[in-house]
Amino acid sequence: MVAQPTSEMYGPVFSQKISLCAIVKDEETLLPRCLQSVQNIVDETIVVDTGSTDRTVEIARQFGATVYQHAWNDDFAEARNESLRRAKGDWILVLDADETFIPGCFLELQRAICSPDCLAVTLLRQEIGAQQNPYSLICRLFRRHPQLQFQRPYHETIDESVAALMARESHWTVVSLPTPAIAHDGYSPEAIAQHRKSERAERIMSRYLQAHPQDAYICSKLGALYVSQGRNPEGLALLQQGLALQPEAPAIAYELHYHLGLACAANHQLDLAQQHYEQALAAKFPDVLKLAAYINLAALYSDRHAWTEAEALLTRALKIQPECAIAHYNLGLIYKAQGNFSAAIAAYQKAIALQPNSAEAHQNLGVVYFKQGQVLESLAAFQQAIALHSIDNPAEAQRLRQTLADMGWQV
Repeated sequence: MVAQPTSEMYGPVFSQKISLCAIVKDEETLLPRCLQSVQNIVDETIVVDTGSTDRTVEIARQFGATVYQHAWNDDFAEARNESLRRAKGDWILVLDADETFIPGCFLELQRAICSPDCLAVTLLRQEIGAQQNPYSLICRLFRRHPQLQFQRPYHETIDESVAALMARESHWTVVSLPTPAIAHDGYSPEAIAQHRKSERAERIMSRYLQAHPQDAYICSKLGALYVSQGRNPEGLALLQQGLALQPEAPAIAYELHYHLGLACAANHQLDLAQQHYEQALAAKFPDVLKLAAYINLAALYSDRHAWTEAEALLTRALKIQPECAIAHYNLGLIYKAQGNFSAAIAAYQKAIALQPNSAEAHQNLGVVYFKQGQVLESLAAFQQAIALHSIDNPAEAQRLRQTLADMGWQV
């Protein structure tokens, strides 16, 4: 368990009061960890419950939260704004039950919100378990102000109202924290299946977009959802619709080009995919949020045997995120294709150290060990690959077992 900060850690009592605002429904499993992470940081906890049937409300009250009931209307912004209406602190911190606050960044946060002209703080969120998109940037800490409200019923943000207030009152500033402040594990396959997020997201966003066809942000989000489901024609149409709106926000432009790159690659339109990935990387957007575009563009170069360009992109990706297992794995593929087996072994070993359950990495490691003449090491790697394939892909495990048997190896 991570030690929680205390007032002694931060010196004098902090003068700015912070209200945690959360909306929940049936979150008895995750909520305790979320509330514990801010127990010594926030001055009040506001929980808006939208219809829980488990122990969520009881748990929230055990942590000292004030709980309000609000009927669910398929509108996240509405529920969040209800929580803002109930808060009394100087600042609002918004968390979901599947998020935790990372206390190590509190001193930076404290310095930021002590500035009289700071209106909001953009926070870096760590996406737990995500291989290619380990971070996202979200505005979840802002002054309690009547003109700051969430907008859109899904993928709701405070950003538009922050920008509108800053346009009217030019002294306000927005600060970005460089270190991760929130950890999020809500997009694991298990969590998505449990909450049926995809179905809900499509229902809410498609209805909203019918009434707001000029919203490039929702075009991006809904188009990306369709692409992730293999519905490329629908996804491409929406992403192109969003791009035609010429969004000024770099984050939206990046996402549109990135997901267009995915869709075009799936359609084997590799030149178009490359163009979109390059435009995504050109967006004035923090490099730490572009990791997936670097990796995917490197894969396109690898497919064309442009090894130097692919290696350069993956090297850049690893400077951004040294613990990116897929970047190490893809470097291994490049080195193996070039016959640089020693470098390939080192790359695969790094990938396995970061992601021990990757059957493909163990299998490729077995191949390069064999090419190096390291038979015992090769056999051990293949055995591990078979064991892992047996869990998720029995057919591949049997194929690999038969291939080795044909070579006279008993596994």
